[in-house]
Amino acid sequence: MNSIDLISPIDGSVYLSRAVLSRDAALQAAAKARAAQAEWASRPLQERIDLVLKANEIVGQTTDSMATELAHQMGRPVRYGGEYGGFSERLTYMAEVAEQGLAPDVIEDSEAFRRQIKRVPWGVVLVVAPWNYPYMTAINTVAPALIAGNTVILKHASQTLQVGERLAEALYAAGVPQEVFQNVVIDHDTTNALIAGRAVDFVNFTGSVGGGQAMERAAAGTFIPVSTELGGKDPGYVRADANLDAAVDTLMDGAMFNAGQCCCGIERIYVHEALYDAFVEKAVAWAGAQKLGNPLDPETTLGPMANIRFAREVRAQVAEAVADGATAHIPQLDADDGENCYVTPQVLTGVTHDMRVMRDETFGPVVGIMRVPGDAEAIRLMNDSPFGLMASIWTEDRAAAERIGDAIETGTVFMNRCDYLDPALCWTGCKDTGRGAGLSKLAYQSLTRPKSYHMRKV
Repeated sequence: MNSIDLISPIDGSVYLSRAVLSRDAALQAAAKARAAQAEWASRPLQERIDLVLKANEIVGQTTDSMATELAHQMGRPVRYGGEYGGFSERLTYMAEVAEQGLAPDVIEDSEAFRRQIKRVPWGVVLVVAPWNYPYMTAINTVAPALIAGNTVILKHASQTLQVGERLAEALYAAGVPQEVFQNVVIDHDTTNALIAGRAVDFVNFTGSVGGGQAMERAAAGTFIPVSTELGGKDPGYVRADANLDAAVDTLMDGAMFNAGQCCCGIERIYVHEALYDAFVEKAVAWAGAQKLGNPLDPETTLGPMANIRFAREVRAQVAEAVADGATAHIPQLDADDGENCYVTPQVLTGVTHDMRVMRDETFGPVVGIMRVPGDAEAIRLMNDSPFGLMASIWTEDRAAAERIGDAIETGTVFMNRCDYLDPALCWTGCKDTGRGAGLSKLAYQSLTRPKSYHMRKV
């Protein structure tokens, strides 16, 4: 493979094409990153912070073009304005807590001893970023990795190649040396070679379970840490005391925004039997009101899925569920011809956990809704999943939400929301969601290693 074509989901045309680096060229890029790392780490922490903050300002000057470019690359409607708000919030917070997150842990500082644990950078960090939120997911790791003194190699998804280029342009314009941050276009074999050959020192991967397994296989025996976030089958639970309208609006937005292509998107909803009928009625009305169409049209609320193979998987899961007895409530919309990337937002009832749509990751504008008698059954069903990223509980009882949250096998528990990644909280997961620690002060512990100092005065 000599080049990668980025196929726009809008109309199936080639939006851009980029040459793929050879293995030798990629290894040379990694060698440059390694050679530049010590000097970069020796710079004052505040200097590194200021350079990354300057890059944030530069990205903020491109919000109009960002929204249009994202629409072409992965289909998000321009009405939502790109990703700068979340991008800037995450970057800025990580800059604010850097000094605290990287501060040494001083155990003793006396006349006789100074004992402390410092945090030191791994060296070269490889970031393999996904296409669904391409600016925000990349900056989650790129910003704290650079601030911590690592050099960074970014391999962005083939569906959002332009985003990696835009990040490189902003960082270079801010004054970050080109060897310190490199955006590369490489294939899977070369990515594996960089890891297996120890050309990098830390890997952060966001993507599929199969992709995460490939990263871990490449790192086997190298002792290179691999941090993974591999998606989920995120549940919502609506208790009998929930605010019904708020639950419908937020959970349905969580299920459908970005054409359902969110790591933390709601894919299954369990509703207390007292509210079930009303919830389903309102959820169907919510989904039916969406305007599916060209993402460049400011009236469009739901754009195409990013790639035709993703759309085919969603359609297959829905068709299988209906064949097994589920009810699909939304008639096929005009923009959905059954073969393109434009997929009708769908609400399914009569679903069970024997169906793939309630078990496998769908990653599309589809949600299944089930009736439950109470907390115990909801907890059992929420835990009946190979994934564990986040769960959303709807109730007016905070103590009950925390008790239920304690019983759920997940990385994050939300009460009365589901649509926000708080940069002060660790973004993590369990089970097939993988193992990692993004955002919050804990991200700095992940992107550095401890180094102990035991200093005795004789």
